Amino acid sequence: MEITADTASCVSSGQCVLLAPHTFDQDEEDGTVVLLTAEPAPGEQDAVRQAELSCPAAAIRVTG
Repeated sequence: MEITADTASCVSSGQCVLLAPHTFDQDEEDGTVVLLTAEPAPGEQDAVRQAELSCPAAAIRVTG
């Protein structure tokens, strides 16, 4: 599994952080997504896929 996050299209909703806090964070200045790791631990992979589906801006892409 590999993750990419498009900060330019992020609308700072924070859904990704709520669902997968070990993989995503939010920038302190503008609230946009910060990718903590491009390859999450096996235990967080389902949460990362849910974060991708829940992102209102479709700023998160998961492959693999």
